[in-house]
Amino acid sequence: MLTALLTLGILVWIALILDACIGLRKLDSLENETGLVDGPLLTVIVAARNEEKQIMSSIQSQLQQTYENVEWILVDDRSTDATGKIMDGLVVEDQRIKVIHIQQLPEGWLGKNHALYTGAKQASGKWFLFTDADVHYEKEAFAKALHYFERNGLDHLTAAPNLNANRFWLKSFVAFFLFGFSYFKRPWQANNPKSKIGTGIGAFNLVSQKAYEAFGTHERIKMRPDDDLQLGMKMKKEGFSQRIVTALYLIEVEWYGSLKEAFVGLEKNTFAGLNYRISMVFLAIFGILLTHFLPFFTIFSINQTISLLSLANILTSGILYVMVIKRMTLFSPFLFFVFPITALLFIYSIIRASLLTFKRGGIVWRGTKYKLSELREND
Repeated sequence: MLTALLTLGILVWIALILDACIGLRKLDSLENETGLVDGPLLTVIVAARNEEKQIMSSIQSQLQQTYENVEWILVDDRSTDATGKIMDGLVVEDQRIKVIHIQQLPEGWLGKNHALYTGAKQASGKWFLFTDADVHYEKEAFAKALHYFERNGLDHLTAAPNLNANRFWLKSFVAFFLFGFSYFKRPWQANNPKSKIGTGIGAFNLVSQKAYEAFGTHERIKMRPDDDLQLGMKMKKEGFSQRIVTALYLIEVEWYGSLKEAFVGLEKNTFAGLNYRISMVFLAIFGILLTHFLPFFTIFSINQTISLLSLANILTSGILYVMVIKRMTLFSPFLFFVFPITALLFIYSIIRASLLTFKRGGIVWRGTKYKLSELREND
């Protein structure tokens, strides 16, 4: 039985390596793109709740963009800190900025999704850029993205930023998460026009106004905590032209400040990513244990066949890990040496998020509770 499972694991890793080899070759770097000098209006929509520590530096990095035909709509989503006041102060600094203050959340909406939708209704641009309040941009990011968007005749463009993580275990955890996301969701398939697989990243989701309206706006995903991913997935599935690029030297975000913050942050979308199904939770845990942890244990087996098969699993998974990490992050591929430990940490995050969701009867996101029954109903 163990021999069969390890053999199957090798075959799966080889198939994923071949898929990644093809997909990663089609993954462009936004840094290599020419910048658009003049063009139509771009509307940047930022939803923020209690982001007083980050929003000032984020918006200031955007105001320095070489592409200047831009308007900003900053949406204060019921903040209880100084976020709203900081936004109002930015209006004085640059008149291209508009601020919307939301006091109440309508029934049937998640806060961020409603805030982005509200901002989009006030937008005047040909393009809408949905981004987060903790994202920092190099000055040519907008110009290069818009030129790439127009040159390829896109409806939607998403960009993978540099996820800044300063602590070792946080960095290893983030690297593992990105690795798992990459082979599970295969985001590079967004660049294949024949594929229905799409993707979206919250730091940078650029859409044309026409495509966004035709898709149905954020009303289509109003109860999805993984709104950024769902926007891209559903748009691609419905035939909109889409691409994903990397922008590791143009866009940066500190995903979480510590490993503990990462566990808390993943509470909101881990269970959603498993379709709110217990069976998927068990399947995910079993799959991670089998493919990401077991070979590092069975390699010490006295059975030579088991040991060699385990080594082959480790080598093939390591090849894929290095491919993904080197292409989609600025992390060191040597983080693979703690791979089985981070696998256990990720299993812990899945169990923790699932148990808390059931205990609370839903998810708590930015101080607001959303019932599990409502989330499932709108899935």
